[in-house]
Amino acid sequence: MNKAQYRSAPAGLVDAQPATTTGLILSGGGARAAYQVGVLAAIADLLPESADNPFPVIVGTSAGAINAVGLACGALDFQQAIRTLRSVWQSFSSDLVYRTDWLGVMRQAGRFAGQHLLGLGRGADPVALLDNAPLRELLLKELDFSGINLAVAKRKLHAVAVTAFAYQSGQAVTFYQGRGTIDPWQRHRRHGLATRLNIEHLMASSAIPLLFAPVRVGREYFGDGAVRQAAPISPALHLGANKVLVIGVRNQSQEGSSIPMTSRPPSLAQIGGHLLNSTFIDNLESDLELLGRLNTFGSMLPDIERKKHLGLSPVEVLVISPSKKIDDIAARHRHQLPASLRLFLRGPGATRASGGGVLSYLLFERGYCNELIELGYQDAMSQKDELLTFLGYSPSATETD
Repeated sequence: MNKAQYRSAPAGLVDAQPATTTGLILSGGGARAAYQVGVLAAIADLLPESADNPFPVIVGTSAGAINAVGLACGALDFQQAIRTLRSVWQSFSSDLVYRTDWLGVMRQAGRFAGQHLLGLGRGADPVALLDNAPLRELLLKELDFSGINLAVAKRKLHAVAVTAFAYQSGQAVTFYQGRGTIDPWQRHRRHGLATRLNIEHLMASSAIPLLFAPVRVGREYFGDGAVRQAAPISPALHLGANKVLVIGVRNQSQEGSSIPMTSRPPSLAQIGGHLLNSTFIDNLESDLELLGRLNTFGSMLPDIERKKHLGLSPVEVLVISPSKKIDDIAARHRHQLPASLRLFLRGPGATRASGGGVLSYLLFERGYCNELIELGYQDAMSQKDELLTFLGYSPSATETD
C-alpha cells in the first residue's frame, strides 16, 4: 500500500484520560467494511508498536461484526491483529465469501426458486440467492475465538459484541462476551445477551436478507444485525463505553451528487441499493444525530440530575467516514465481478454505473477492497491529530518515518 507512515514517539505520549472507556463501532455494509480496515490500519501506524488495544469495548454488525471479532480475538497484540485483518482483506476475492462457480451459482438459484417461488422443500433449511459456505470456512481458518477469553482475562478487552436480527421475535439481539460485571439489557425490540461468541453468531450477523440464508442460533433463526437496529451505538454504552469512535461506510457530503436527474424509472439495482443503504447506514446516522441532541440537552442539566436521575452524561463521539462516494468506486471496479454473478446482475442493472450501490456491498474483489482500504487509511490520517487526542495521546509526540 502506497502511504505515508506516521508513528508516535513513546517518550512523548500522554495519557490524557485514563478513566475513560473507549468503544469502537463498526457498522455493517458487506464489502464496504474494507474501509474500516484502512482506518484501523492508520490507527495502528499512529500508535507505538507496543501500544495496548485502544478499544476496550468493540461492537460490530454484519461485516463490521467480522472485523470486530477479528480485532477482539487478537486484542492481546493490537498491531498483529490489524496486520492480520488487513492481509485478509487485501487478498480478498468473491469466491472466499460466496460460491461464484457456474455450477454453484446455478444450483443455488434453482434451489432458491424451487423453495421460495414453487413452494418445494418446505421445512428444510432456508435457502438464499447466494451460498456463503466459503465465508464460514474462511472465518474458521482465520479466527481463534479463544483469544477473546484470554484478552478479557488479561484486561486488554472489556467486551466485544455482535448484533443479529431474530426473524421470529423481531428482536435485534446483541450477543456479547466480556467481563462478568456486565448486566444484560432489555429495550424495545432490542436486548443484550451474554454468551460465548462463536462462528454461528458471525454468520448470523452477516446474513444479508435474501442474499445469504438465515442462521439458527439457539431456538431462533437470525439474519443481518443491521435489520431494525434502531440504536447501533447503544450496545457500546451498555457495555461500559463512555466515548466512541464510529467508522462509517458512506460519504455524506457527496451523497447523490454524481447521479444526474432523469425521467427514466429506477432500475432494480438502484432500488436495491437504496434498500441496502436504509438497512445498513440510515439507522447509524439517525442514532448519531440523536446522541448529539442528548449530549446538548445533558450539558444543560446540573451534574447530579444528569448522572443520577436521567443518565445523560455526555458521550464523546468521533466519526470517520469516507471522503469519496463508495458507489462510484464500486462502479469503476464492476468489471471485476465474477462472470457468473454478472449474468444474474446484468438484467437488474447492477453491472451499469448506476448499479454501484448494490455492487458496493457484494464486490469482494481485491482491486475494490484495496482502494477502500487505502481510502480509509488516508481519511484517518487526515484526522491524525484529532484521532490521537481522542485516543488519549499527545499529537505533538508524532513524527514521520
